[in-house]
Amino acid sequence: MPGKNTLNNSHRIGVILVVISAIVFSTAGIFTKGVGSGSWEIIFWRGVFAAGFTFAYIIWQGSAKLEIFEMGKSGVAVGLIGATGTAAFIPALKLTTMANVALIYASAPLLAALLAWVWIGEKLSRKIALGCVVSFIGVGIIFNGSAGSISFTGDLLALWMTCALAIIMAIYRRYPETPAAGPAALSSLVLVPVAMLFGMPNSVPVHEILVLVAFGLVFAIAAVTFAEGAKRLSAGETGLLSALETPLAPLFGWLIFMEIPSTASFIGGTMILLAVLGTQIGK
Repeated sequence: MPGKNTLNNSHRIGVILVVISAIVFSTAGIFTKGVGSGSWEIIFWRGVFAAGFTFAYIIWQGSAKLEIFEMGKSGVAVGLIGATGTAAFIPALKLTTMANVALIYASAPLLAALLAWVWIGEKLSRKIALGCVVSFIGVGIIFNGSAGSISFTGDLLALWMTCALAIIMAIYRRYPETPAAGPAALSSLVLVPVAMLFGMPNSVPVHEILVLVAFGLVFAIAAVTFAEGAKRLSAGETGLLSALETPLAPLFGWLIFMEIPSTASFIGGTMILLAVLGTQIGK
């Protein structure tokens, strides 16, 4: 049986990794909105470079056998579900604001905690349950503010991305032995032929490809640190900590792209942030 100090260290490492992932992930909108190429073109080049960087990391770690050939059914599931989340995430950033995407993503604790409770019987404390309900109400307010506009489609895509990540959190809690880097690389590679079919990656100018090289590296770092952190934390806590990107993405959107959140986004986002902070007080 692992000692108390070992468990505390594992929890601390998990917190650090998920926080790093949240900070890095919050910059995704900068890369997506910073280029003029379409969503499928971005998905193609981001996928190529994210997979390349991730495979380089796997080779450097000397863990190709474990990460690729022994990822198991849970690893394949993480890769495929992650691919659908990415396919929704990129166009979501094109169709709605960075603030809305980040705020909707912050509702992941509700879905992750409920999935873990139903699927693996993970304890759901009153504090986390209440925080998740409040954050869900906040998401509803954001959707109401986008109803009837193109932002509503973007919000729906952001919601699916959130669902996909919540499912991934629950899988890692149920099967903690599932590797992180291999499934992350798979999620990128799966989308490459699809993006070639629906997009025109050869039309992307060189200077934008260079931006997407950086995007691929950022995405690889965020995916691996998130997965490694999720193994060490409860599904609810993973979702709540990863929601720390919530205030950063809207800030980047405002400073760089002059995106001003709507009143509904501000009210709903405030509720979500208060829910996240409230569940972490006293931990």
